[in-house]
Amino acid sequence: MKKPIIGIVPLFDEYKDSYWMLPGYMLSIEKCGGIPIMLPLTTNKENIKELTKHCNGFLFSGGHDVNPNMYKEEKSEKCHNICYERDEMETILFEEIIKEDKPLLAICRGIQIINVLLGGSLYQDLQTQKGLHHVQKPPYDINLHKVDIIKDTPLYNLLNLNEIGVNSYHHQAIKDLAEDLKPMAVSKDGLIEGVYLEDKKFVWGLQWHPEFNYEKEETSIKIIKEFINKCK
Repeated sequence: MKKPIIGIVPLFDEYKDSYWMLPGYMLSIEKCGGIPIMLPLTTNKENIKELTKHCNGFLFSGGHDVNPNMYKEEKSEKCHNICYERDEMETILFEEIIKEDKPLLAICRGIQIINVLLGGSLYQDLQTQKGLHHVQKPPYDINLHKVDIIKDTPLYNLLNLNEIGVNSYHHQAIKDLAEDLKPMAVSKDGLIEGVYLEDKKFVWGLQWHPEFNYEKEETSIKIIKEFINKCK
């Protein structure tokens, strides 16, 4: 059986005018039997349609804050830099992924933008809006807090655990959950940190970072392996 090709949305550095990638995204996919490729940062609809055809699955990586205009809010002072091109690219790509029913693992910013694209909203800054601090200092492969896993969800069925420890590096999070998304993990302080689309082959969003701790956390490697298996 051929190894599935996984397209990863690139990170963008506006100061260096460069695309880049954290190695954990690629190395974890390789370890679990996939072939990772970094996608171009493009808003060309025809090119994105071709990419959707040729990739077996997709990973929405972390990165810039989602433009609050996408969920009908003004940008606050605490909202960080926005990459408009990436917002547009992921809007087009997500539509194609859903249309073609391709597997998608959405991490950090990823869970946030799929929630917005499906009609949900975000906290623009957890510290000022909720009094919560979910940004840990290095190393990022240790757990900062725990999340409760909701029973009878795909994540619970995979892990068979009521709670797990997770790392955490985000200042935004889901505020209003999109109607079509179902929660599957909630932090002890009440934030939705895991979601899925129940009528699709595999569309999962995680607020934590399995790509940082897949070498030491069994739960992280299980999640990535499940994603790769769904891409075959």
